[in-house]
Amino acid sequence: MMRSVLVTVLLGGVALLVFSCATVPSGPPAPGEVRLIGINIPHEGGIIRNLPFVVNVNFEADGKPEVRRACFYWSGDGPYCFKVIDVDYGSPGTIRVEPRAKESGSYVLEVYVLYVRDGKTQPSKVISSRVLVP
Repeated sequence: MMRSVLVTVLLGGVALLVFSCATVPSGPPAPGEVRLIGINIPHEGGIIRNLPFVVNVNFEADGKPEVRRACFYWSGDGPYCFKVIDVDYGSPGTIRVEPRAKESGSYVLEVYVLYVRDGKTQPSKVISSRVLVP
């Protein structure tokens, strides 16, 4: 009985630690940093294999960083990198890119962007979303 209570308390503590470490950083981005905060696919049902479709990647940034490319993983397959079509530096900002889906199926779509910080190109952190390619 005492052992099962101890195991339950320890597992609860581990779960709390894991979930607290998985949170998005709070506060403003560091100087020159691009922090991705969401993926929006305006017409998800309209994704057609091998044709470009619009993905809006929302971000926070310090200033107006130069975003060069967006790179995608399709459930681990990739990266496939594409030129950025447009960047809106609103609050939040939006990066528009048009990737292509090679195969039909349900995927975890992961994305990161390559941007210039202190004169060097570097990757942002990865964010993900589920998508369905009919």
